[in-house]
Amino acid sequence: MKKITSAILACTVLISSEAALSRDADKTQYPIVFAHGMGGFDDILGYDYWGDDYGQFVLDPCDGFLESSCNWDINDKQRSFISAVQPFESSEVRGTQLADNIESYMASSGTTFVNIISHSQGGIDSRKAAKLLYLRNGYKVVKTHVSISSPHRGSPVAPYVLDHLANQVTETLANYFGNVIYEPGNDAVAALKQLTYDDYDANDGVITGAKAFNQSYPADTYVEHASSILTAQNGASLNPALWLMSNFIYDIDGDGYCIDDCNGDGAAGQGDGNASNRDDDGLVGINSQQMGYRLEYDECFGCLDSVYERTNHGYVSDLNAPNALQMTSKQYVINQDHADVIGVGPDSFDELEFYAALTDYIADRGH
Repeated sequence: MKKITSAILACTVLISSEAALSRDADKTQYPIVFAHGMGGFDDILGYDYWGDDYGQFVLDPCDGFLESSCNWDINDKQRSFISAVQPFESSEVRGTQLADNIESYMASSGTTFVNIISHSQGGIDSRKAAKLLYLRNGYKVVKTHVSISSPHRGSPVAPYVLDHLANQVTETLANYFGNVIYEPGNDAVAALKQLTYDDYDANDGVITGAKAFNQSYPADTYVEHASSILTAQNGASLNPALWLMSNFIYDIDGDGYCIDDCNGDGAAGQGDGNASNRDDDGLVGINSQQMGYRLEYDECFGCLDSVYERTNHGYVSDLNAPNALQMTSKQYVINQDHADVIGVGPDSFDELEFYAALTDYIADRGH
């Protein structure tokens, strides 16, 4: 009996030691707020937003006794908050909701600063939220903002749906985002107009689009540091919904350069004439995604993955005027589609390690 007990204890110590060794991500000084994209709330396409393929929240610390469903790669004291805003609305509306959510979280947690990790439209919302938080508090509340797959300069998919599927916008989006679109408070048209680069309709009484929004809510004026993760993938590797989009509705040509929307497709840039190469993630072209510095994600077998800030592409502060390299280079672009990085699978992408690496990157900045 003593031998069995000793063996159990030894195994427990071994497992605990291995778990402790694998938890390599440093704790951020300030909490991380997650800002979801269009169609998100609790889930997207039936998968948990900000989860892995099995529904595990990416920054759930292993802080419970013998807890196993958690992320062993993060510090057990890591703090985070998942914000939930209207799934389908303009970023003027969603950004205000995000700012309100962050202020409520700050009041309840006692923190005075936050970091933001955003995905897709959440990256646009976060810039509006950062400005509101600055104006309300008198200082830069947001320390580091990392956007992932965000259409800072629009997406050709948005005006295409508005132009060609005007009478079935809601039904079309429901096919890709689920029935959450039918819930009260959603405005699918306003959401799509937000993701068109230029003002979509000069006669609707409101100025919409990414270009005007970028002028009002720049990349870094109201945050201490801005950076971005870019994604691109093509062919059968795409999520089935995105594959159907690119093959039967609209195939983005997302790595060409020009200032403004030179070819009228709804996104800044004009494409390079080859829509079939790896220049978009199914919804957003790489010429729309860089904000601040571009980040490189390196996977490591048997150790913590890493995120590095790469300065050789330069810093995008004016979101309406990136240079040709920033709009066309595929360097450091993650080979994943738009939905892979938020837990829509099944796929081989390890969301837990990815967000642990992002957490470590923010912590290493002292934020």
